[in-house]
Amino acid sequence: MNLASSVALAPGRKLADHRLAPLLMPRSIALVGASAKEGSVGHGMVSVFKGGAFPGKVYLINPNYREIEGLPCYPSLADLPEPVDHTVMGVANARLEGQMSDAIKRGVRAATIFASGYLENDSEPPLTKRVAAMAREAGLQICGGNCMGFYNLEHGLRVCGFLPPPWLSAGPIAFITHSGSAYSALCHNDKRFRFSLAVSAGQELTTNAADYLDFALDMETTKVVGLFLETVRDPQTFVAALEKAEARDIPMVVLKVGRTAESAALALSHSGAMAGNDAAYQALFDRYGVMQVDDLDQLANALLLFSQPRRLAKGGMASIHDSGGLRELTIDVGAAHQVPLAKINAQTTRRLAERLEYGLEPVNPLDAWGTGHDWEGIFRDCLTALMQDPDTAIGILFAETRSGYYLHEGYAEIVREVAAQTDKPVIMANNMACLGNDDLAVRMTHDGFPVLIGIGQTMAVLRAAMAHRDHRILPPAKPPKAPAGARQRWEARLRQGTALDESESLCLFGDYGFPVLPHHVVESAAEAQAAALELGFPLAIKTAMPGILHKSDVGGVKLNLAMAEQVRIAYDDLARRLGPRAIVMPMAGTGVELAFGAIADPQFGPIVMAGAGGTLIEILADRRFAMPPFDAAAAARLIDRLKVRRLLDGVRGQPPADIGAVAEALARFSVMIADLGDLIAEADVNPVLCGADGCVALDALVVGRAPDGKH
Repeated sequence: MNLASSVALAPGRKLADHRLAPLLMPRSIALVGASAKEGSVGHGMVSVFKGGAFPGKVYLINPNYREIEGLPCYPSLADLPEPVDHTVMGVANARLEGQMSDAIKRGVRAATIFASGYLENDSEPPLTKRVAAMAREAGLQICGGNCMGFYNLEHGLRVCGFLPPPWLSAGPIAFITHSGSAYSALCHNDKRFRFSLAVSAGQELTTNAADYLDFALDMETTKVVGLFLETVRDPQTFVAALEKAEARDIPMVVLKVGRTAESAALALSHSGAMAGNDAAYQALFDRYGVMQVDDLDQLANALLLFSQPRRLAKGGMASIHDSGGLRELTIDVGAAHQVPLAKINAQTTRRLAERLEYGLEPVNPLDAWGTGHDWEGIFRDCLTALMQDPDTAIGILFAETRSGYYLHEGYAEIVREVAAQTDKPVIMANNMACLGNDDLAVRMTHDGFPVLIGIGQTMAVLRAAMAHRDHRILPPAKPPKAPAGARQRWEARLRQGTALDESESLCLFGDYGFPVLPHHVVESAAEAQAAALELGFPLAIKTAMPGILHKSDVGGVKLNLAMAEQVRIAYDDLARRLGPRAIVMPMAGTGVELAFGAIADPQFGPIVMAGAGGTLIEILADRRFAMPPFDAAAAARLIDRLKVRRLLDGVRGQPPADIGAVAEALARFSVMIADLGDLIAEADVNPVLCGADGCVALDALVVGRAPDGKH
């Protein structure tokens, strides 16, 4: 191929107008630092383009060469016969700033930077910030620095400092990663993967994961997107991209790192950006049906599962095996990952029994290997019966994939034949995790029958895929409306940026329809006794002195007071030790204690928490998060995911709690948080006592947010 030849481009109109078009689908490219030295980044850049499919012009830049491998080489960007869209910077850190300056002067619109941008004894601001500022001022998009480049295989473009494997080809997967090694792991080591777009984002000096995601979703060949994510630098664009993915039914799979304090600290040093609040990411991904995975194996499996065009039907997993022991292992691992099994009906059971050899049980999961007699017919007919059962969502044949081995080749053919008779996904899975480079696994995956790896990794991905399926069919949320005038009544008080006392907090909750106990604030024993007579016994009395946020820690709570004299004695003790201000309220009875809370995340705004309450809140660390507002149905789903959920059904003779009332209260709490989001720094109601008659807030704390964001 003549690298400087011009080939007519026919990009999609939408992509051609995208702000990242000069970066990801340029009409012309200059390779700055091109080299004839084998093994160098400069030589790798040239090798990537030689014989490639890129339909535009490519120019080589290096003042030390007149030609490289028979191709003309220019001294500088200024010496090119025309401006280029994109320049690939294969130069050392010390030359980077000067070359970027030359590119901007020449009108270049995009650049890829492999170099780290770190200079010993650098000045302030450092090189990375100087380059980023130059590019932003010029409106120039940068992939990197400290990246491995990108592949836009839909456009025939490979930008990399290392020669990629020859089998790399276009396909339905878009992959955007903050880890160069994760980029190499998926792009360069496993032949099953085919990409529309793969990006090693690096330091994201100007262009970030949200930008790449937006571009990938506009590509015709993208059917699933994977993200290896350290942080989100542009929350607004990222959320808009998630909305676009959901609207277009393009599954999103995310491996989010920096979830622990130690990992987040390392992520900051690696990427230069905070990893972010993991609770906020959980809430964000749940809102948009994004599938979270825990490791690269799960990420790989998820991308392959959704690279085929069929989506999971309703119901559970049906699987067929040639080993009773591995069938049992699959059941155990599936249960650990909460993967439901298809509950096959009597007709399916009868069909299996008629076909299986004597001694084999007609159940799901199915061990179909007997003596080996007519194994092909038995596996074909039994897998067909399983797939035709109305409760089967997906069918999996678990077996290894040794190319050329008659048994495994036969299993693959059976999967093809059975898939032709159903519109449900039928796939294969290896029992052990391994690279899928054997010819059989590659052929099957490329033909639309992905071969997943490992029982555990397969089960984890099935659970995520089923959650994604269920998210897709949820009706539109209908959260309650915020009460008219409530925000206006509380705005001035919350803008003071201080903590509301318990009475104020409960009144605020009550204004938004959250169930609270009646109460009186008192400042003398006589007032306490009068309040007691009005409210009725038994009672609780608690300190209401300013600045005491955890009353029980200082002996500031007196419970089960049954007569006026007990109220007086309790009040006198609180007043003597802590101060005269106290709150009197009825005892609420018994029930399960939950806690609801909210935080103001700096990236994504207010986040609501529901979890185990009372003393269990710290012991169990049992909590879930959601973005407000949401309705009672979403609140019920959030509560269902708590470990303490079973207690709400009643245990050891206790009546079940009114789950509907609890969910409605949580929904109203979410509406309050959404309505007052910019006015509240944090809010907490703990415990929320949940019983047969509903639920009620026993204690609450709200901290306002001043106009300057302080509290």
